[in-house]
Amino acid sequence: MFASWGSLVHRRRWAVLVAVLVITVTGGLWGLGVFDKLTQGGYEDPGSESGRVTQIMADLGQRPADVVVVYTAPEGETVDDKAFAEKVTSALNGLPTDRVAQRLDYWSTQAPTMVNGDRTLALATITLAGDDHDSRQANYLAIKDQLPVEGITTMVGGQAPTEQAMTDQSNSDLVVAEAISLPVTLILLVFIFGSAVAAALPVLVGGLSIFGALGVLRALSLGLEVNTFAVNVATLLGLGMAIDYGLFIVGRYREELAGGADPRDAVRRTVATAGRTVAFSATLLVIALSGLLVFPMDFLKSMAYGGMSAVAIAAIVSLTLLPALLAILGKRVDKLSVRRAPAAEPRWLGRVADAVMKRPVWFAAPIIAVLVLLALPFGDVRFGGYDVKQLPPGDPNRVTAEVIADNFPGAGDNTATVVLRGADQSDVNSFVINAKQVPGVLDVVPSGQQGDVFTFSAPLAGDSSSDEARDAVDGLRGVASDAEVLVGGFPAVVADSVDGITDQVPWMIAILVGATLVLMFLAFGSVLLPIKAVVMSALSLSATFGVLVFVFQQGHFADALGVTPQPAQAGMMVLIGAVVFGLSTDYETFLLSRMVEARAHGASTPDAVRTGLVRTGRMITAAALLLGVVTGAFAMSSLASMRFIGTGMIVALVLDATVVRMLLVPAVLRLLGDASWWAPRGLRRLQEKAGLSEVEKPRELERV
Repeated sequence: MFASWGSLVHRRRWAVLVAVLVITVTGGLWGLGVFDKLTQGGYEDPGSESGRVTQIMADLGQRPADVVVVYTAPEGETVDDKAFAEKVTSALNGLPTDRVAQRLDYWSTQAPTMVNGDRTLALATITLAGDDHDSRQANYLAIKDQLPVEGITTMVGGQAPTEQAMTDQSNSDLVVAEAISLPVTLILLVFIFGSAVAAALPVLVGGLSIFGALGVLRALSLGLEVNTFAVNVATLLGLGMAIDYGLFIVGRYREELAGGADPRDAVRRTVATAGRTVAFSATLLVIALSGLLVFPMDFLKSMAYGGMSAVAIAAIVSLTLLPALLAILGKRVDKLSVRRAPAAEPRWLGRVADAVMKRPVWFAAPIIAVLVLLALPFGDVRFGGYDVKQLPPGDPNRVTAEVIADNFPGAGDNTATVVLRGADQSDVNSFVINAKQVPGVLDVVPSGQQGDVFTFSAPLAGDSSSDEARDAVDGLRGVASDAEVLVGGFPAVVADSVDGITDQVPWMIAILVGATLVLMFLAFGSVLLPIKAVVMSALSLSATFGVLVFVFQQGHFADALGVTPQPAQAGMMVLIGAVVFGLSTDYETFLLSRMVEARAHGASTPDAVRTGLVRTGRMITAAALLLGVVTGAFAMSSLASMRFIGTGMIVALVLDATVVRMLLVPAVLRLLGDASWWAPRGLRRLQEKAGLSEVEKPRELERV
């Protein structure tokens, strides 16, 4: 099938080239409009108890404040001074009424909870108009310049400003990451290939993949909520995987040319071998990313949309436009050489392969021990939410949040919202008394009533992601009452989101493992190879998680990275899990494909393993290096979440593409021996009927 496709692309190369360019460029230009369609929400579980509380409060017209403003009195004055009060209230009264649904401030309410102890700080809270998240965010942008008062120190915080700051930082980091990664990647590709023309091809595929992914994301945004981070994921994976796929396809094409094939046969054989492997690898990675769709949070689904679309388009462009370009270039692919092309079989890899084949236990045992040791901190993992701590220390929004938490606990994000339904006054009095006894609950303040529905605010100790806050939420939910007790608010959203993710993790694991076992069996016709691939990927992933917990949660080397130690974000962990597992099987597929190809041509198990390692080892290492450059640019992001992803990817790539694929996998295959290729006769027939195993004959046999 793939060989036939390669021949067709060679014959219709100009038509394929023009068609792919027109589709991707047109789609990408239209897709640039996606930036106006992206949202900053989707972090909560809509079916959870906290989600129900959010809906009830909205129905009661008691939505929480979107903006919290802190006004500071000049030295020697207080917020009660007449001139100061008039100046602030005049500015607040000037806010457009069509943008603001409700405004509360200290001067109009004289609420003691809205002024600090020495009366130098006072609050104003604003609930924005709008029926959905995006309209409220637009209303915030319309009023944000009117909130500061000239001559008065003003700090603006709350959900809307924080989300806007994260979005702005994310977009800025994306531009910086691309500006750094693209030229560095091109330079490395020139060094790897020795030719500027060959080096430019993977970068071209990467750019078109990102462009095409934007078009897909905009189409999805017409009917689905797409979080702003979907573009970051699409850029990271689109560029990274397109370069990987381009590296393998261009590398195999040049190898075929060097072996004496003419351009037509080289394109056909490249698509039949490297192209087939790219198709399987991309399918595995897309399925791995689809595991994110089982989670109830829209932001995880958005990341799945971005990643799946980018990887799929990278594979499609690599199997269409790239072979067409190679067919057009022919042997001119080596034009603009800056150095002699590297050998297809590096001698150092041959020596490594020989050493591993001779003493496999000496390599396998210590590597497994080190990976298990690195994974140990993961046993201490604690999960938290996506809050203002994602912004760097010193960011105005983060500073404001810290000031509010220190001086106005009831206005901070660590405040629970409690709803009592079907209650009378006796139920209310009993609940308030008992709720105040819950450890971690600082106070219980009535906030509204409608019929037999009563609402309360309950500021909690600690911060919203702490174990103390989680225990307080559980304690409030466990208060005995004849009325129905529902607990929401940000700390409850965090707790419910973590539960919503952890409850669905087994389904995600089942998708990853099941897809890997089935597809790798269909590709290679072995029972043990897919099982070994799953075990190797699990080892690599566990070690990566252990390192992330060691640094980002436990705080080792956190200062060097410029991050604040805090509980790991469950959503980011599962995203890294899906991507790293997919990449692990991706590199495994490239490595095993050459081993299976050599085995099919009659090589013994040690020779087949050696051939696979020698022929693909340099490319796998180069691919990991290039993807590391792309993700490394994201690791420099100011947002802790993007730095978490970037660091995790770098650690995974270093472990997986070097230690695991270059040493551990060959050692394990050597120990398994001929059993590596075994499958029951019935399953073997099933795999042969599927017709997905396509091994090219050696060129010398084709000439007979």
